[in-house]
Amino acid sequence: MTDETLPDASRHPSDADRRRRQRSPFHLLRDAIIIVIVALLVSFLVKSFLIKSFYIPSESMSDTLKVNDRILVNELVPDVVALNRGDVVVFKDPGGWLTPQSKPEQAPIAAGFEWMLEAVGLANTDSGEHLVKRVIGLPGDHVVCCNSQGQMSVNSTPLDEPYVRLAWGATRVSATDFDVTVPTDSLWVMGDNRGRSNDSRYQGANPGKGFVPLDDVVGRAFVVSWPAERWAWLDDYPATFGAVPLSSADR
Repeated sequence: MTDETLPDASRHPSDADRRRRQRSPFHLLRDAIIIVIVALLVSFLVKSFLIKSFYIPSESMSDTLKVNDRILVNELVPDVVALNRGDVVVFKDPGGWLTPQSKPEQAPIAAGFEWMLEAVGLANTDSGEHLVKRVIGLPGDHVVCCNSQGQMSVNSTPLDEPYVRLAWGATRVSATDFDVTVPTDSLWVMGDNRGRSNDSRYQGANPGKGFVPLDDVVGRAFVVSWPAERWAWLDDYPATFGAVPLSSADR
C-alpha cells in the first residue's frame, strides 16, 4: 500500500472539530460573559474578606505614602493576624478625627464606573471615612515624647525613626510632648509626616482620648499598588521597634 492510499485526516475532520466550527457567536459571547462574572465574583470575595483598596487623600503619611497613592490592605489583621509596632494601618474614624464631608453628586455613568471599580477592589467609596497611620504603641505600651535627643520612646526604649518626615528646621520627632499608656484593646498611632498629621497626639478632647480601638481597625496596609512607579511593599521597620520590650499587658 502506497502513501497515496492512506486516509487524509485533514479531509475528514473529527466530531470535536466539527463542533468547534459550528459554535455560534452567541456561544462565544456566553462563555466570555461567564468568565467575566466568575472573575468579578472571585475578586469580590477576595475584596470583601481578605483585601481592600484605599486611596491616600492627604500628606499625613508622606513620604511613605503620597496623595492619591492607592494601597492594598490585609483585612485579616488584627482579627486573625496580630498587629506589630510599625505597621501602617487603616482604621475607621473613632469619633471626631475627621470633618464630616458630603459626597459630591456624580453623573450616572461616572457613578456606575466607580461602582465597577469598587466591586473589583480598585476603589473604595468609603475611603473618606477612614484614616491611615503608623502604629507606635500597642495595648499596654508606655509612649513618651520627647527625650533630650528629640526622640520618642516606647517602654523606655528610644526609637530611631527613619521614616519620619520633619518640618523644616525641626529637631524633634514631635512638636507636642506627651506621656501616655495605651489602654487595653487600643492603639497609639501617628503619621510619618509629623508636622502635618492630625493623629493620636491631637485627639485628647475626643471620646477615645486619642487612642484607636482595635475594633475600628480595618486592616494593615502592605503595598502601594498605584501608580505603577510608586509600587512598593510597606515596611514595619523591625530595626526600629525590635528592641522594644513587651508591655506590662503582655507580660
